[in-house]
Amino acid sequence: MPQPNIVLILMDDLGWVDIGCYGSSFYETPALDLLARQGMRFTDAYAACPVCSPTRASLLTGKYPATVRITNYIPGAAKGRLLSAPYLHYLPLTEKTIASALRDGGYATWHVGKWHLGAEPYWPEKHGFDVNIGGCDWGHPKKGYFSPWGIATLPDGPQGQYLPDRLADDAIALIRNRDKSKPFFLNYWDYLVHTPVQGKPELVEKYRAKATALGLDARQHYEDGEFFPCEHKKNQRVRRRLLQGDPGYAAMVQSMDENLGRILATLEEEGIADETIVLFTSDNGGLSTAEGSPTCNAPLAEGKGWMYEGGTREPLIVRWPGVTKADSVCAEAVTSPDFYPTLLEAAGLPPMPRQHVDGVSLVPLLAGRGGLDREAIFWHYPHYGNQGGTPGCSVRSGDWKLIEFFEDRRVELYNLRQDVGEDRDLSREQPEIAERLRKRLHQWLRDVDAQIPQPNPDYAP
Repeated sequence: MPQPNIVLILMDDLGWVDIGCYGSSFYETPALDLLARQGMRFTDAYAACPVCSPTRASLLTGKYPATVRITNYIPGAAKGRLLSAPYLHYLPLTEKTIASALRDGGYATWHVGKWHLGAEPYWPEKHGFDVNIGGCDWGHPKKGYFSPWGIATLPDGPQGQYLPDRLADDAIALIRNRDKSKPFFLNYWDYLVHTPVQGKPELVEKYRAKATALGLDARQHYEDGEFFPCEHKKNQRVRRRLLQGDPGYAAMVQSMDENLGRILATLEEEGIADETIVLFTSDNGGLSTAEGSPTCNAPLAEGKGWMYEGGTREPLIVRWPGVTKADSVCAEAVTSPDFYPTLLEAAGLPPMPRQHVDGVSLVPLLAGRGGLDREAIFWHYPHYGNQGGTPGCSVRSGDWKLIEFFEDRRVELYNLRQDVGEDRDLSREQPEIAERLRKRLHQWLRDVDAQIPQPNPDYAP
């Protein structure tokens, strides 16, 4: 069989319930809802970290963030009761990324959108991509979503052009003008829906009217909580969003969906939709407790920057014509390092176990051939983010998830199948399970030589 084209779509800060087929009743995502009906929707897919750069590195390398030594967003360095653990501020050139492996296997490789894995010389073109459109060290559009953007790797468009529209235009042009003698790998990493919250004015008005019609303007949208644990925000309170209803954010979600719909339509128009694998996911949970708190991840707890499910559980949709069953659902727990071996197997290329040491191929799930032979998946985030969470690590094994928090080394235990909202800590009711998972988590931390945050000698409560 010929090698399939691959379109890997990674959104920025998109939460688990930020699209219709995952439960949103306010945001409108018809293109993604259709994609889910055409392919497989994963209910228990995870980002490898509750913030962006580590997940991106994990996806490209097949390694957990702790293994690749990128455990925080670049260049975050917040401190509180603990100091920030050391980590790399770039993706090492010694890593053979999935792009490099696919290029060696005969693929044209294109990166479009956000990168956020280091300054030059660590940009996409040094990591296996033939083309880099918009990828640099920036973690968000620092000058806003409307041109001029000032992005070093993307010429400014006409005054006021919307950045997501431009990125989709460029991706479509790559597909239409491709070398048809070889397959392509399009790594489409949109800047949406990261702050600043800037939707197209006409769409913002649409959702403002929708919120009014639904009576959302009369409901309580926020609840102020505890003070932040990090020093740089210690005089501010965590502000939790209680429901989805921000018109600006909803407008951004619609623009995301419309542009992905345009890319998917291009595959149809070019007659290659049946020859193309499409994967859609996000790099961390929705922003729900800080910086405007534009979305709500309920029923999941918390969001971006937290060790709870709202920080790491993500939408994942895979359409692989002839392999994935249409309108199918998979409840197996999967994570970012799994993309690397999955794409190698899908492309008919040999595995590279020394590289993707932490990932397993999802092809058996996608092909309906059974489950995965894996005991557990892990997270390690030894940092304070900007959203209110504290440094911690966690493990999921079967239905059980254990979190350990580094400030006081306490643990929390949840049965996710019965309690997806992590409302009931079972660590005291199930001490044997808690201790077993804690030992397994500590063994993994030792195996990967995870960096543990140290006490802050200058900490003042």
